[in-house]
Amino acid sequence: MKKILTTLVAACALAAGVAHAAFPERTITIVVPYAPGGAADALARQLAVRMGSKLGTSVIVDNKPGASGTIGQAFVARAPADGYTVLYDATPFSINPALYGSLPFSARNFQPLSLVSLTPNVLIVRTDSPIKDQKDLIAKARAQPGKLTFASGGSGTVQRLAAELYRQGLDLDMLHIPYKSGGPAISDVMGGQVDFMFGTVAATQPLIASGKLRALAISSPKRSPLLPEVPAVAESVLPGYEAYEWNGLLLPAGTPEAVVRQLHKAVVESLQDEELKKRFADMGAQVVGNTPAEFGAYLQKESAKWAEVVRKGNIKVD
Repeated sequence: MKKILTTLVAACALAAGVAHAAFPERTITIVVPYAPGGAADALARQLAVRMGSKLGTSVIVDNKPGASGTIGQAFVARAPADGYTVLYDATPFSINPALYGSLPFSARNFQPLSLVSLTPNVLIVRTDSPIKDQKDLIAKARAQPGKLTFASGGSGTVQRLAAELYRQGLDLDMLHIPYKSGGPAISDVMGGQVDFMFGTVAATQPLIASGKLRALAISSPKRSPLLPEVPAVAESVLPGYEAYEWNGLLLPAGTPEAVVRQLHKAVVESLQDEELKKRFADMGAQVVGNTPAEFGAYLQKESAKWAEVVRKGNIKVD
């Protein structure tokens, strides 16, 4: 009997080890809670290809857009915690709880995996605008309270919150003009229907380079290599100012630690790929790749920061 029990225990242990070693046994899905063609979608697809190579399986991207990312976020929160469903999210993940007030999930439903990248926004005006720099913008806003207008792709976007953080920090009275997405907002800035906005580097840099837009500042603490002549807000008018479009990966809470480690290893190794780094850099994104604990701490900091901005600005869903 003792021999039989010993054999059974050993067999069970071996079976468990084999089952664990088999991960991944099937396709892994990265859920992007935003529409195809955007920056998050493009960067996620670059990462998915390389993660698949590292893990020895297919890694696909599934777009589930809507409600500022909350539809895709809710889908992943309800998914099995087995490592086969991963959320590739962005800054709205940190904004939505404060903006919506009540959601069918919370940060506790997710296991942070890694911060993937950081991308600043650019403060832009039309090329022939009388606003030549930030001093002009601030002076005009103070001379005409409530008259200066700024655009965004919606209340839950970094474009909106970056401008609100700027407004609050400088104690300016300005009017927000929301759009359905960033593209039409940028078009109306170029057309002069709106005075300014904070736009993504990927969307604005080509227009700046071609002379269709003028860049006044960038939202990162330091200047961007893509726009080295453009000052950072923090270095010019508002010390400590920082507003990033971050991208990161999260898993459903309760995902086995061994699976988390395996996925994290694949992410970090993928982010070290030189071609991937170049593709990210071409879109103005700085590759990160940190630990789950570090990403978790960053998320807490971001959530607290944007919650305060939303509260002070009395910002509501459009």
